[in-house]
Amino acid sequence: MASSSLIISPRKLRYDLYSYSYQEDSNTPLVINVLASLIERSMARTQRIVKNCSNALSKAISTNIFDCREIPDMTIQSYLERIFRYTRAGPSVYVVAYVYIDRFCQNNPGFRINARNVHRLLIITIMVASKYVEDMNYRNSYFARVGGLTTNELNRLELDFLFLMGFKLHVNVSVFESYCCHLEREVSIGGGYHIERTLRCAEEIKARHTEERGYTQITRVML
Repeated sequence: MASSSLIISPRKLRYDLYSYSYQEDSNTPLVINVLASLIERSMARTQRIVKNCSNALSKAISTNIFDCREIPDMTIQSYLERIFRYTRAGPSVYVVAYVYIDRFCQNNPGFRINARNVHRLLIITIMVASKYVEDMNYRNSYFARVGGLTTNELNRLELDFLFLMGFKLHVNVSVFESYCCHLEREVSIGGGYHIERTLRCAEEIKARHTEERGYTQITRVML
């Protein structure tokens, strides 16, 4: 498990979610450790399936858009920490990214997370989640550099991902909270409210800025 060397107590995680700041020296959100652990376990299950029924699995897999030629020499934990270090995406972004990963797997039953596709899947879902949650974002070209891809590769993967998702990117508060609870069960806590509030504030900010932009456009037309 990615978080085996880090003991995450309920109080520690709850405090981290509540007091998280977007300052340059802010610590890595603890939800990254939990997400890395969950994905690593999913990959371990995939490896067992491949070992037990490789022929059936190879025929079932049809979604390989995230496959890379060479497996990156970087753990999931390190890759997530790198993304955070250069993007400073808040905890709610990683929760929404986890929602997208789960939806993608449900929409594409033949897809299995493995060492060849996990890094690209993560950078795409985190980038799309950041666009959904955050009010201000980096360009795709910047996310590409952070993720170790070219801009063209990232743009293509994003477009393929959106179509395979059916453009179903909305995450309401109840769905968000249910995924928070799932993540929090990994460390036996119930502090989903703090993450939920982060998403709700982000949605309110987005709505407010949308109204302001609409008002500005109307004003310009009137003038």
